[in-house]
Amino acid sequence: MKGVVWHGPERMAVEEVPEPALEAGHVVLRPEAAGICGSEVEGYLGRMGNRVPPLIMGHEFAGTVVEVGEGVDPEWIGRRAAVNPLISCGECRLCRLGLTNLCWERALIGIQHPGAFAEYVKVPAGSLYPLPEGVSARTGALAEPLANGVHAVRLGTEGREPVGHAVVIGAGTIGIMVAQAAVLAGISWVGVVEPHAGRRELARRLGAHAVFGSAEEARGEVLEIAAGLGADLVLDAVGAAETRRQAVELLRPGGTAILVGLHDDETSVGFHGVVRNQVALRGSYAYTGDDFGRALSWLVEGRAGIGELPPVQPLERGPEIFAGLVQGPAEQVKVFLAGSEG
Repeated sequence: MKGVVWHGPERMAVEEVPEPALEAGHVVLRPEAAGICGSEVEGYLGRMGNRVPPLIMGHEFAGTVVEVGEGVDPEWIGRRAAVNPLISCGECRLCRLGLTNLCWERALIGIQHPGAFAEYVKVPAGSLYPLPEGVSARTGALAEPLANGVHAVRLGTEGREPVGHAVVIGAGTIGIMVAQAAVLAGISWVGVVEPHAGRRELARRLGAHAVFGSAEEARGEVLEIAAGLGADLVLDAVGAAETRRQAVELLRPGGTAILVGLHDDETSVGFHGVVRNQVALRGSYAYTGDDFGRALSWLVEGRAGIGELPPVQPLERGPEIFAGLVQGPAEQVKVFLAGSEG
């Protein structure tokens, strides 16, 4: 079968690769849409130490089950599904606490296991979420990034006083999803900071109450509508050193910053302000099964998405598309690859 193989920084090729070896409890799925994630673009550049070449990436995907292993209901054959690519042990203390995304033995399809930028991929049967008839595989592939947004917003709102004002930094795919999750969670005012004009407009069309070209613009608006205090919640979907500092500066005293993006590893933050204003900084990693299920439901119901879905591109264009994506943000926030479109 064909697969898009990453061989190291900016080295990627379409090659003949072995078909997945089916195991008990697993299925073989034919991806019909696999989204390219921003973290994969960083991985392509060699900036993600958890990706080791040679590797077939691809963790945002949906498709059709073509073969099932021992112990899997044969009725799955021919059915279409979105896939939760995060695999946890289900038995450790963290898993028993419901923190399956933090399992010490967690693995991700597309990082520790061959991913969906190939004609076929092996998937645990428990990772399958059925797609209703007529729902595009591209919609199913968006469940993974939206689940990140659902999880981040839940961490910023669960068990806390009602959040009135939230700011999302970044309007790439994850930022768009975080903003929609914030609106759907009932936050009354959600602003988005994004320097790219086209992406700002997309964020507005998809439900953001206000959009800003810079954090300075956002801060002025937030101070005006929040009695001079600042935002209750800021969610950084970029993860650059500067955006993390901006997240802290946009908060009101006692507010919370949820850090989602992974662009930079190290960041210098003025901790006198963190301490004196008693703000909370919290990382958000991936999602739980419940987050994934909620995300897929919102997508299927048409309550979330990325607007008009772009066509699926053939695997053969993968290396060319990755090389183009490193040139900088484009108006189109998501590119899908697959051997066949769904």
